[in-house]
Amino acid sequence: MKINQLHIEIDGIDKEILRELMEDARKPILQIGHKIGISGAAIHQRLRKLEESGVISGSKFVINNKVMGYSTMAFVGIYLDKASSNSEAVKELKKIPEVLECHYTTGNWSILIKIICRDNAHLMQLLNKKIQPISGVSRTETFISLEQQIERQIQL
Repeated sequence: MKINQLHIEIDGIDKEILRELMEDARKPILQIGHKIGISGAAIHQRLRKLEESGVISGSKFVINNKVMGYSTMAFVGIYLDKASSNSEAVKELKKIPEVLECHYTTGNWSILIKIICRDNAHLMQLLNKKIQPISGVSRTETFISLEQQIERQIQL
């Protein structure tokens, strides 16, 4: 792994390790080592360096929203009355557990959020009772996702 001021360059072995773990983060280190021909200790050392450099920031389990009863995914563009309202609006959005992502954007909206809801009635309740009343929000524009067709990370 090479680190320069602008970005980090990872070598082929690092990429192989990352590909294996991106496929299944619970894959045993020794299994990965056997597959790519290096020791488990070497993999641990490389993973530690990748974490320290910020290339990876941990692992996580992915919850199936539909199995948990959340079938409506939506994207909400939020118009703020002024740009200075952003930090307060984000502070309030963080309090809403259904908000999965929040992005400060260019274009018409100031903020774009991704939310998960049980159904359309739940979505309407979130919009009317929790999101639109936030101080600084002038209006919202909502897009319901009919189906997520691609979900992936950057290719290595």
